[in-house]
Parts: sequence; structure tokens; C-alpha cells
Amino acid sequence: MPFLTLTEADGAAEAENAAEIQAFRACLPLWERLAASTAQADPFCCGPEWQLAFHENMTPDKRLFYLARPDGLAVFSEFLADRRRVFLAPAENGWLFGCPVLGADACEVLAASLGAFDAAYPQALPHIILSGIRPAGPLAARLLHRFGGSYAFFRHGSSAQCVASLEGGLDGYLSRRSGNHRAKLRKARRRAAEGGVVFTRELPATREEAAALYARMLAVEAKSWKGLGQCGMAESPAREFYAALVQKLAAAGKLRAIMASRDGEDIGFIFGGLTEAPDGATYRGQQFSYAAAEQRLSLGNLLQLETLQWLCEEGVLRYDMGPVTGPRMEYKRHWTEEDLEIQTWVMVKKP
Repeated sequence: MPFLTLTEADGAAEAENAAEIQAFRACLPLWERLAASTAQADPFCCGPEWQLAFHENMTPDKRLFYLARPDGLAVFSEFLADRRRVFLAPAENGWLFGCPVLGADACEVLAASLGAFDAAYPQALPHIILSGIRPAGPLAARLLHRFGGSYAFFRHGSSAQCVASLEGGLDGYLSRRSGNHRAKLRKARRRAAEGGVVFTRELPATREEAAALYARMLAVEAKSWKGLGQCGMAESPAREFYAALVQKLAAAGKLRAIMASRDGEDIGFIFGGLTEAPDGATYRGQQFSYAAAEQRLSLGNLLQLETLQWLCEEGVLRYDMGPVTGPRMEYKRHWTEEDLEIQTWVMVKKP
């Protein structure tokens, strides 16, 4: 049965679990490939760095279920209320950005998973949570066609992920922004340069370098409005989650981070991660912040602009900024061009 607990095996008594973990780790390249190449609304958050950073720090006590085929993968986290109430959710089951079934054979691996769930919980009626579903996409239609006769589908929630094309490089990207937005960026860039602000690109190569960079980010966060209000990534469990994410991205060479400083003092940061696909890479922004006392410098906008310049130099083709919901997310409208709706479905076998 492909259930496992992602703890490091210790001693001969856990050799079997160690082998299971090793087999699971061997599926990570497949997971990355399917997340990047199957027209996901948020390919980065469908991938292993995001999903496992959440699982290992938010729900480490939950078993993972996984089933892999050459062109299909299913990964679920197990939540047992009692013998009759079982929920199988994506590994990242907080924001629900990613999809737990991927690939051209997504329906086949899901069908096999459902059979395994029936065998594992003979007295229960498992509830399967499918997130990251594009309602107008091919996977949604395939799921309803394949399983609609024997399973009921309920919509649990929805959100929109905002994206922008980087076609044409930075000049092409900026040409698709308003004249007013471009003018504000030029003015802010000039004011920051005159004020001695320096932007540095960070590519940590070791665990120690990644940890040191994250410590610098947290020091900036502590001086930001989020840090002062104790509602940012410096607070647990976000602190541990993003620490793990930075480490995973750095180890894979996917981290893109920029620090802003003046007179040797860090005053801002931004970071995100890359997802490589055959038709070009996608960047997914994660967090940015700046010292509240430096608000007049428009550091948020400048950090975005510096990131875009770096990505365009690397030939990245898509810029993802995540969810656009609520007044505090409206700033993303200036930077993106399209909203991609995603839904979360709950799938339950009909009586």
C-alpha cells in the first residue's frame, strides 16, 4: 500500500520505511515534470517544493499517499477523524493552490487511488479533496466524465491566480502596462538611485548561505508593517514553512531572491521560485517586504521591477503572482494580465 510517513528512517527496524521514502523521493522528477507541463493555473504550487514544504512543516504527522505512473501522479495527505470519516487532501491543504492529480493519466492514477482508499478504509466513505482545478480545463471535464456516474462532486471554494506574459522581454512587458504605471516606475527608480539604494541578486549555493539569506529577509520583515503587526512570515508556522521553501528552492537552483540595501543596511527583499517546462520557465512570486520607514521609496514596486528584469534576462516566459483576492491584493492588477480561476472540489462516492 503506497502510504508513508516522511520521517527519516533510524535503525534496522525502520529499514522498510526508509525504502518507501527512497521510492517516493525517486518520483520527485516526475512530479516536477507533470506540474510544469500540464497547463496548470499555478504550476509552481503543483510541484514538490511547495507541496512538501507545507506537508513537512504544517502537517508532518499525517501520512502521505502517492501513486505514480509514467505519465500520471497522485499525492494526497491523510486526515483520519474516525473509522468512518476519512479525508484525503492535497499535501498542501492550507491555501489549496495546487492540484493533487497530474498528468495525461491523471484519471487513471486517481481511479487506482480510489480503489486503494476503498481497501484501506472498508468501513468509511472517504472524501477526496481535489484543489487547483481549472473549471474550464480538460482535467475537469475528464474527471466529471470518468467519475460522475459513481461519485458526487461538490465545489468547496474558488479563487483566481493572476499571471502575466514576459513575451518580448522587459520592454515588451512594460509596453503592456499603462503609461502612468511606467512613469511612476521611472520616477521611483531615479529617486531610489539618488538615495543610494542598491539591489543585489542572491543565489545561495549551500544550506548555510540559504539560511543566512533567509535570516536577512526576516530581519527586514521585522521592520515592515507586517512584522510590526506580527502578521507576516516571521510568525510561526509561516516562518518555518518559508524557511523550508527557501532551502528547497536554493538546493534545486530555482530560488530567485533580491535584497535592497542602503549604506550596508538591508531595507527590502523579494523572492520566488522557478518552474521549468519544455516551452519555457515560469516564475512564481512568494514574498516581498520592506522597512516601513522607507515607504516613500516605492520599494515594493522597485523590487518587482528588478525581479522582472532578471527574469527577462534569463528568458523566463511567465510571471505568476498568486491569488488576487481582497483589497490588499489589488496592487497585483498593475503587474499582471490574466486571472486563472481555480476551484476546490470534494469528491464522494454515491450511495
